Amino acid sequence: MGASQTTVLGDMATLRFSFGTMGSGKSTLALQIHHNLSSRGVPGLLLTKLDRDGSQVTSRLGVSAPAIEMSPGLNLVKLAQSHMPISFIVCDEAQFYTLEQCDQLAQIVDELNVDVFAFGLITDFRGLLFEGTKRMLEIADQRVEMQVEARCWCGERANNNARLVNGQIVYEGETVVVGDTDKTTSEPLFGDDVRYELLCRKHYLAGDMGPAI
Repeated sequence: MGASQTTVLGDMATLRFSFGTMGSGKSTLALQIHHNLSSRGVPGLLLTKLDRDGSQVTSRLGVSAPAIEMSPGLNLVKLAQSHMPISFIVCDEAQFYTLEQCDQLAQIVDELNVDVFAFGLITDFRGLLFEGTKRMLEIADQRVEMQVEARCWCGERANNNARLVNGQIVYEGETVVVGDTDKTTSEPLFGDDVRYELLCRKHYLAGDMGPAI
C-alpha cells in the first residue's frame, strides 16, 4: 500500500468538514470515528490544535485519546507522508488551523488519497467565522453541520460562543484565548477568569447571561 492506495472508505478520498458550536459533539464524533477505524486495524492519525488538555482530543463526555499536537508551522503533507501508509486523518479544532494547513489537508486528500475528517467551531466569540473554518468551508468536499443542537439558557438554539472575562461578556480581543466552559471552576485558569457561554443570537447581542449567571 502506498500513496496511490484506494482507501477503505471509498474509491476516492474525501475532505469532510463538520462544524458547529461548542457542545455540539464535534470532539466526541472525532474520537468515535478514530476509534472505529483504528479498532479495525485501519491506519490513521488523530490531530488537534490548542486543545486545553494538551496533546490529546478530549470530549465533554469524559473520553479522550492521545493526539498529535499541531504547531502553526507544521507541514501536514510531510507529516502524512512520514506515516504512510495511512488511510485517514481525523482533525479536531480545525478552526485554529492556518490557511496553509487547511490547503495541505486538501492536498493530502487529492495527492495521497487519504480521507480527512475535520471538525471545528463555526464562529468565534465575536460571531465571525474563524479563519480556519472559513477556509475549510471553501475547500471541503462535504460540509456537515453537527446535528446536536446546543441550547441557550432560555432554551432556544444557541448559535453564539460568548466569551466571559471575569464574569463579563466581551466582544473585542484576541481571537484565540483558551478558556473553560465549566461554571464550577473555582480558580482562574490563565490570570483572568476566561470562560465561554452558549447563547442564542438575541441574548448574545443583548449581553444577557440569564438569571443563573
